[in-house]
Amino acid sequence: MACALGPDPRGADGGHERPSWDNRLQYLLSCIGFAVGLGNIWRFPYLCQTYGGGAFLIPYFVALVLEGIPLFHIELAIGQHLRTGSVGVWKAVSPYLGGVGLGCLTVSFLVSLYYNTVLTWVLWYFLNSFQNPLPWGSCPLDLNRTGFEAECQASSPVSYFWYRRTLNVTADVSDSGSIQWRLLACLAASWAVVYVCVIRGIESTGKAIYFTALFPYLVLTIFLIRGLSLPGAVEGLTYLFTPDVRILQSPRVWLDAATQIFFSLSLAFGGHIAFASYNPPRNNCEKDAVIISLVNSLTSLYASIAMFSVLGFKAANDHGRCLDRNILRLINAFELPDQSVDRDDYAAVLTHLNATQPERVARLGLETCRLEDFLDKSASGTGLAFIIFTEAILHMPGAPGWAVLFFGMLFTLGLSSMFGNMESIITPLLDMGVTHRFVPKEVLTGLACLVCFLSAICFTLQSGNYWLEIFDNYAAPLNLMVFAFFEVVGVAYVYGVQRFSDDIESMTGRRPGLYWQVTWKVVSPLLLLTIFVAYVATLARTPLSYKAWDTQYIHTLVSHVGLKSGA
Repeated sequence: MACALGPDPRGADGGHERPSWDNRLQYLLSCIGFAVGLGNIWRFPYLCQTYGGGAFLIPYFVALVLEGIPLFHIELAIGQHLRTGSVGVWKAVSPYLGGVGLGCLTVSFLVSLYYNTVLTWVLWYFLNSFQNPLPWGSCPLDLNRTGFEAECQASSPVSYFWYRRTLNVTADVSDSGSIQWRLLACLAASWAVVYVCVIRGIESTGKAIYFTALFPYLVLTIFLIRGLSLPGAVEGLTYLFTPDVRILQSPRVWLDAATQIFFSLSLAFGGHIAFASYNPPRNNCEKDAVIISLVNSLTSLYASIAMFSVLGFKAANDHGRCLDRNILRLINAFELPDQSVDRDDYAAVLTHLNATQPERVARLGLETCRLEDFLDKSASGTGLAFIIFTEAILHMPGAPGWAVLFFGMLFTLGLSSMFGNMESIITPLLDMGVTHRFVPKEVLTGLACLVCFLSAICFTLQSGNYWLEIFDNYAAPLNLMVFAFFEVVGVAYVYGVQRFSDDIESMTGRRPGLYWQVTWKVVSPLLLLTIFVAYVATLARTPLSYKAWDTQYIHTLVSHVGLKSGA
């Protein structure tokens, strides 16, 4: 049976006054930092490019209005009114929903393990960026120092540095390999940074968030200004946003748009509930929900423009080098004078030679050099961050400086999200009183970070990348959808929309309108249920597979080099 939602006057430790934000900006930046994460940089641009450019924005913003903002408002409002973490919130709504809070805590713990592992990789690249030339710019010499590593030559210097020098990946998940001590050291450093920032909860993260939430926007602006000045930027942005409305007929587009909104806002983790619980009772949570959701989506668009201006430059650079290789073949084969053919003349010269001596041209094995083909070479996740964009940085003047900025931005982005993840864990533990009230919060926080660090050591194995993929695919997505569904159903049908609206009116002085009530009662639950069924059906049809970059590289190792496991 549901009970009345009443604010808990006790503190997070169950006995002292609950801490509060220094100001509203601090709270907004914390929620924005939690919502805006690595997915805004390396997932949204990929989806936008893959699904019809600008046309993808239609299902994206439909999902934002019908799913994202209504669910986000529920979490902020209920956390602010009850002034407790996810476990206490859902027990207060109904004792039968207590498992939802525990589930949110558990998923936040699992996600923290591999999310901070990604920051470990970012930190490793960040530290290696203070070199000139960059270590992933060329292949290393072999053991005899008479040539280059065969494995590197069979792939590329960027891929070699990622898969061999960083991950030292094995050929199969069944081959665990050994712990990579450099990654273990970076993992310990990453968790140490997290601990220092979250040691006193919002009292410490509230200070750090001014830098970790704002610094990425500064770097994105710098990359945008620089990227737009590079050749190929216009082509990259044109390719990104050219709409293909026909793609909207595919159900997969709508599914990916809805799931992107869901995960981008960090719904159902419990972090936003925890953050809102430190708000004053009269804070306008409805306004906050709309502002934070819009900032998150606009950040994705802003990041896409910055990223693809640079990726357009990379594509133009690769296209130019492809033309140069073909021009060199033509000059050598037809004994043309040096510098007699440039890139602008190439198409006309090739057309003439094809018309006059087609057989000789056919024997040259010229490459097909189309700019669109190079723009098509996209990736998401680690493939974009550690391979595609990292290679693009190599072609920019002052490459080490740009690498430092890029990986510094990724680290602060991930760190802001880790603040929310850890708050999702620590706040419910404090509210449940798992430790004696005389045990300082710093001790509980330290124990939580230590347990997370020890549990994440498996990701520093040579097979760690495979395990991270498994966690990423199965630990969070389905669970979070189920929890979000029970959250909205619990508020709409167990507690009741009318009573919930009364609580919001008592806090904000404004009763939720028809839009909120219809989305909470009908649209959002149905949309979440549809997404869940479609997602399960997609998983059932698609067996577990690793990213295309991983599969391609492992195939290269086995077929070209003959390696069976990491060295």
